[in-house]
Amino acid sequence: MSETVAVVDYGMGNLHSAGKALDKVASGQRIVITGDPDQVRHADRVVFPGVGAIRDCIRVITETGLDRAILDVIDARKPLLGVCVGMQALLDHSEENDGVDCLGVFEGRVAHFGEQYGETGNRLKVPHMGWNEVRQTHPHPMWAGIADNSRFYFVHSYCAVDVPEENISGMCHYGRDFAAAVIKKNVFAVQFHPEKSADAGLQLLENFLRWQP
Repeated sequence: MSETVAVVDYGMGNLHSAGKALDKVASGQRIVITGDPDQVRHADRVVFPGVGAIRDCIRVITETGLDRAILDVIDARKPLLGVCVGMQALLDHSEENDGVDCLGVFEGRVAHFGEQYGETGNRLKVPHMGWNEVRQTHPHPMWAGIADNSRFYFVHSYCAVDVPEENISGMCHYGRDFAAAVIKKNVFAVQFHPEKSADAGLQLLENFLRWQP
């Protein structure tokens, strides 16, 4: 029987593009976009995506029971990939929307970029939108076939800070350093959008479908 890969649907994010990208690199896996906590819980692998406001994300997943399903997947040691707001929701706390408690899978917090400046003193635009390099700081099977300092596509105004060094697998710089990829046992989460990141992003998704934590 082929594996099932659940993409968590809680009404936030372009799940169509994520699903298409996973379909492109899947090797016999069945990709399912679902908001059913039981279907998420029983999937072999789970992708937790998201865009928009973290307060809405936490409210919806809590009201629907998807928060518990995501934590059950992690407790069961199944591979889970967090993306963008899905990564931020796995941290302890976000300062967005006057402060929101998150799922606490990772130590660390989500902070607003604030005013950031480039090397020449030019003021950088927030949100951080576009391509940027990710420096791989911790070897991991998810980086297989992806060169260090490869460029990925970002869209965000808030970033992960104060994450313990042992949980950081990739760093990015945009005025300030921030965690672009975090790791913990069977969880790998990224601030960028793999589905929008051309060949490097597709390789990361393919690695996720092969990863055996």
